[in-house]
Amino acid sequence: MAKVTPRTLSGFMELLPGDQLKMERMKDLLRESFASYGFTPLDTPVIESAEVLLAKGGGETEKQIYRFAKGDSDLALRFDLTVPLAKYVAAHYAELSFPFRRYQIGKVYRGERAQRGRFREFYQADIDVIGDGKLDILNEAEIPAVICDIFRRLGVTRFQIRVNNRKLLNGFYAMNGMSEKAGEIMRAVDKLDKIGAEAVRQSLINDVKMLPCKAENVMDFMAICGTNDEVLAALERYRGMDATFDEGLDELKCVVGNLAAFGVPEENFAVDLTIARGLDYYTGTVYETLMLDHPEIGSVCSGGRYDNLAEFYTDRQLPGVGISIGLTRFFYVLSEQGLLNDALPAAPCDALLLPMTEDLSYAVAAAAELRRAGLRVQLYAEKKKFKAKMSYADRIGVPFTVFVGEDEIRENVLSVKDMRSGEQRKLPAGEAAALIRAEVEKGLGAPVIKE
Repeated sequence: MAKVTPRTLSGFMELLPGDQLKMERMKDLLRESFASYGFTPLDTPVIESAEVLLAKGGGETEKQIYRFAKGDSDLALRFDLTVPLAKYVAAHYAELSFPFRRYQIGKVYRGERAQRGRFREFYQADIDVIGDGKLDILNEAEIPAVICDIFRRLGVTRFQIRVNNRKLLNGFYAMNGMSEKAGEIMRAVDKLDKIGAEAVRQSLINDVKMLPCKAENVMDFMAICGTNDEVLAALERYRGMDATFDEGLDELKCVVGNLAAFGVPEENFAVDLTIARGLDYYTGTVYETLMLDHPEIGSVCSGGRYDNLAEFYTDRQLPGVGISIGLTRFFYVLSEQGLLNDALPAAPCDALLLPMTEDLSYAVAAAAELRRAGLRVQLYAEKKKFKAKMSYADRIGVPFTVFVGEDEIRENVLSVKDMRSGEQRKLPAGEAAALIRAEVEKGLGAPVIKE
């Protein structure tokens, strides 16, 4: 029988054990952060009815979705975590308490062309707050605090949450008679960082077919910058010209005004009028988050406010605000650029217990006692020579080895070796567990990302 060459499909990530443990550490930190703000975990099916997933239908989504038939069923793999959330909230409306706060970390699938850093299967980490009919603006003000907490836990201090409000943009375009071209204008302005202001101005005139004076108005508006207070003061001169603009300005001032109360340092937060996010989806506050020392990575956490999450499933008005992290892409870029902390524990266990006798009963009992003390312990039962056992310990990177020989059994102790320093001590099981646990906890305090 011919052997099949083992291979992984393009666009799908497989990690070696050490990197997988780092990825799991990132997910654990995200869960801890989300839970600390009162978000409840949610898991939705990877496979849904195609009719449900494509309720909004059309466009790039339908081209990218993985769709297949099983018997008479028309099925599809989820392409994000937002549509399944919308279905979930509509289906369980009567059983949920609102505002409903959920987090979800799960895989999604997109049948697009695989590229460097872009995957067909990848993890997303989302949080959303869903209201019943209404949702207070304070929820939008709290989101930067969640983002700030996430990055602090990951070990990043030099980051910036950039915030805008779509009502400001919509109101500005309306007061200038540009509403019909809003989408084209924002696509042109989105290139500011890449091609510069003059090229964008020419694009507005030549491609969007705007009058030079109108293009100049757009460029002047987008050029408003400074401290958060300076930007807000500059926006006040537009007040009274459009009701939607005024509403957006009030909401933006509320978000900025609550920064200190939520513990967000001003250096990690900036009002940026060029941020727009999804033109059709977001309706209020929008967020993008950049690592300041690595702008080439792009936004690593983005989202915003939307008016009606589940409009394709129910007539109930369910507004919400949420953010999403493309976790697989983020991890890939961090790894590629050498930003993952090598000091982060990457061993599958805290201690490797090596029996040195034929009778394993003492070793088995010792392993059980160490596990009861909260340690991850692997019992090595292979009949190998001592050199091979130590070679295995080195290969898996375990921080401690524990030897059980005739002397240890007779003295009712364990020989504990620190694999980093080479120091070895004989200790009762309880003291051995305390020693190992103290050192392991130091490692768990290491940041995931090194700056």
